[in-house]
Amino acid sequence: MLLLRKLPGMPGWPAALGLRLPQKFLFLLFLSGLLTLCFGALFLLPDSSRFKRLFLPRRAAAGDPDLPRSPPAAAEPRHASPAAPRRLRDKLRAAARLGAPPAHTAASAGGSPQRGQPGAGGAEAGTDSAPAAPRQTRAPFGFDYETFRRSLRHPVLGRGGGEEPETRARRLKIREMMKFAWDNYRRYAFGKNELRPLTKNGHIGNMFGGLRGATIVDALDTLYIMELGEEFQEAKSWVEKSLDLNVNGEASLFEVNIRYVGGLLTTYYLTGEEVFKSKALELGEKLLPAFNTPTGIPRGVINLGSGMSWSWGWASAGSSILAEFGTLHLEFLHLTELSGNPVFTEKVMNIRKVLNRIEKPQGLYPNFLSPVTGNWVQHHVSIGGLGDSFYEYLIKSWLMSDKRDTEAKKMYNDALEAIEKHLVKKSAGGLTYIAEWRGGILDHKMGHLACFSGGMIALGAEQAAEEKKQHYMDLAAEITHTCHESYARSDTKLGPEAFRFDSGTEAVATRLSERYYILRPEVVESYLYMWRLTHDPKYRQWGWEVVKALEKYCRVEAGFSGIRDVYTTTPSHDNMQQSFFLAETLKYLYLLFCDDDVLSLEDWVFNTEAHPLPVNHTNLKAKASVQ
Repeated sequence: MLLLRKLPGMPGWPAALGLRLPQKFLFLLFLSGLLTLCFGALFLLPDSSRFKRLFLPRRAAAGDPDLPRSPPAAAEPRHASPAAPRRLRDKLRAAARLGAPPAHTAASAGGSPQRGQPGAGGAEAGTDSAPAAPRQTRAPFGFDYETFRRSLRHPVLGRGGGEEPETRARRLKIREMMKFAWDNYRRYAFGKNELRPLTKNGHIGNMFGGLRGATIVDALDTLYIMELGEEFQEAKSWVEKSLDLNVNGEASLFEVNIRYVGGLLTTYYLTGEEVFKSKALELGEKLLPAFNTPTGIPRGVINLGSGMSWSWGWASAGSSILAEFGTLHLEFLHLTELSGNPVFTEKVMNIRKVLNRIEKPQGLYPNFLSPVTGNWVQHHVSIGGLGDSFYEYLIKSWLMSDKRDTEAKKMYNDALEAIEKHLVKKSAGGLTYIAEWRGGILDHKMGHLACFSGGMIALGAEQAAEEKKQHYMDLAAEITHTCHESYARSDTKLGPEAFRFDSGTEAVATRLSERYYILRPEVVESYLYMWRLTHDPKYRQWGWEVVKALEKYCRVEAGFSGIRDVYTTTPSHDNMQQSFFLAETLKYLYLLFCDDDVLSLEDWVFNTEAHPLPVNHTNLKAKASVQ
């Protein structure tokens, strides 16, 4: 800058050069731009540059070897993703090491410091007498697993003893079926998503975006609950060594959430093994870009590598599906519980805000909603496919919150009241069923998927007002009876994909496209809930009938297969052992013949893939402590 200084008796140096006023202006403009460029470039130097550290405070130089290091945070800061620029990630990690998380991550680190409290600078602003507090750092967020296990009111696998020999023998038979299904999957399809038992090979499919091992992740908790220890260790080892989440493909947000995220979360809660928690949190982060829509309603399909999302091609006008965006709540609350990152809870609570804001036709929730406008696209209402688990997650959100989520309870009560008023019907033969609603016109059909509703209504009845408890228990029993009839009226004693109540037929599939059975669990799910809540022995007997039918018509040389027609005793097999057969169907059947304290309903809520998630009896977060 000495060159710019004016010497006594001499004109300024631009004048000495004989420059005119416009030329002086242009020259000074050029010089100022050059200086700005030089100093601006300083901030673009790598964080490790020694030259940069001469000018910038040491706190801004990430990776400084002279700074003390503390263990990194358990999870990356909110909104950081694998696609974020490397420099941004480095700076965020450096900030975490220095105990200075960015403002938008303060909540996940245990809350922002308050004035006058440790971590906020010590003394109140404006006071000089108090000595400055030493710099303090916050410990990484942690989940107190031991406190969680102590909060359970019953042992996970029950106390055992006192059962009848027949009950034990039936439970062991179901355990043998699980081992047979697993052994054949391991032999012919290990690492693939599902087993093709007729051709003895694996199936990958296009539903999981390049993820592998769907059967392994889905079966983990079933293997644990059935005490198949060797098989569980095989599955755990595969997750540790081979479950690759860095994939690039089109995935169903819904299916990845309920099967992979749900299965990993449950297995962590059952075992305390960190690998399951870390995989669940990493995968949960990869699902977040699906929520980047004008309304925050997620789209149904996401590329797990790029984060791009879109709606299903078959969904009306690019809409999102009620049963898909409405079936995230349980898992996402637990992702927040384990990570301390509120973004997961914020995403699903925003879905509720959108749903509560828009008008419901006749109080009903249509199946299609635009993620752009937040308006209903079609007035098609179903308690079966496209709608089912949305209603299930309302009552289960309330139960999982230890009955504190009153908003979920109200939404469930209002929805059930509208369903009973407009959709619940009784056939000429006295069978109660739930019809579908298409713009005010009823379709007298009930899908196998809707048969979960008997168990759901029974769960809700336990929490209903006294004057309504028995009414809802009766309704649950009637619907479960109707679903049993759909099984009893087939030649195989297995139920069709959908059954109708028209043209003089009741609880029977009348279309060829609805006669198949793909090892679905919804009917036995309702048997389990009805047994636990009533102890009526018929539900165990009905469950045993299903076991015998599965053994007779679905068991093949190398596993279990769905069948294409339940109305013939020489069925054609579909060559697919679905992952949910191990996750749900066999688990529900096994628990039907267990004591009530095995995965007690006081402690656990099952997600829609039958992965049990714990009721939040207490605050299980290990508070971020001041060090």
